[in-house]
Amino acid sequence: MSNPTLVHGKRQSLGKTVWKHRASYLLMAPYFILFFFFTVLPVLMAIGVSFTDWNMLEKPEFVGWQNYVKLLLDDEIFIISLKNTLIFAVITGPVSYMLCLLFAWIINEFNRGMRTLLTLIFYAPSICGNAYMVWNLILTGDRYGYLNGILLNLDIINEPILWMKTEQYVMPMLIIVQLLGFNTTSLVALLAASGFGIGMALSGTLQNFAGGIMVMFMHPYRIGDYIEAQGQAGTVKEIRLFSTVVTTTDNKRIYIPNSSISNAIVNNYSSETMRRVEWKVSLAYGDDVAVAKRTMLAMLESDKRVLHTPDAPADPFVALSELADSAIVVVARTWTLNGDYWDLFFDMNERFYNELPQQGLHFPFPQLDVHLDK
Repeated sequence: MSNPTLVHGKRQSLGKTVWKHRASYLLMAPYFILFFFFTVLPVLMAIGVSFTDWNMLEKPEFVGWQNYVKLLLDDEIFIISLKNTLIFAVITGPVSYMLCLLFAWIINEFNRGMRTLLTLIFYAPSICGNAYMVWNLILTGDRYGYLNGILLNLDIINEPILWMKTEQYVMPMLIIVQLLGFNTTSLVALLAASGFGIGMALSGTLQNFAGGIMVMFMHPYRIGDYIEAQGQAGTVKEIRLFSTVVTTTDNKRIYIPNSSISNAIVNNYSSETMRRVEWKVSLAYGDDVAVAKRTMLAMLESDKRVLHTPDAPADPFVALSELADSAIVVVARTWTLNGDYWDLFFDMNERFYNELPQQGLHFPFPQLDVHLDK
């Protein structure tokens, strides 16, 4: 059973959220009200009526699935129309989108003036109020129709064809009109006018827009996360459609294009609760490595911000990592909470500098041995 207190708390939280954004909900309300009454409600009523026998004069009588059984088993016209609809949708859907991508890419390759002209040519049918008259002239079933006239002159056909009345030609003509008419050309024109190069990768502002959509859907980071991307590091303040706003540690506001973020490596330091801290300390040759390891490990163990297993993936670790030209390098690693990372890093740097010399250890200067032949 659900907890009444928890349910009540969730309702209060939802109510506060709605009240906080009441202006936004108020602006959206007219659309949702009209959408409900003129789209959702009629569909729901139609579904309900479909299970009844109703002549619109008498009270509806519930008949269950009887109407659907008759429709699927006894109505031959419905089966034919369903088949034609499926054929029409399957062909016009994929083909229209492929044509959109193809023509958008081709138009995008031209200069600005040519793009404008081609866009107007492709978009004109969708805004033409006499589109029916244009197609009627093309598909007229006598020898004066443009299509019949061309085919007769080329001796492809011997007599005019009734394109929109002959059963075998009606479906192909409808598909062609759909592909070259309103829907497809308008979509192509919109893509071309906007400079879309879909399929060849988006460019410029629209590429940033596409990157913003990817960031919003994939959530590689959220507002408040500390990230590093494109050589910049800071806290995410805003995620916009075209750019991500980051505030650096010195309070600089940086706008990183989303296109570069969506195609590059992003380090999100806030996605995990813990981070590993690493120090590399250079000591002089001849210093006691065991003393250095023991001293540095004791410093780490004494700090409460240092995490240990099982709360962390590993316990503090100190080892000799490198024999450099002028020094030996001792590395120290440990895990800490994200919020303690920098404080622990700087504090431990200072402790290493102050306490290691007290153990007889030295920080060397770069040196070079020179051998002279007499």
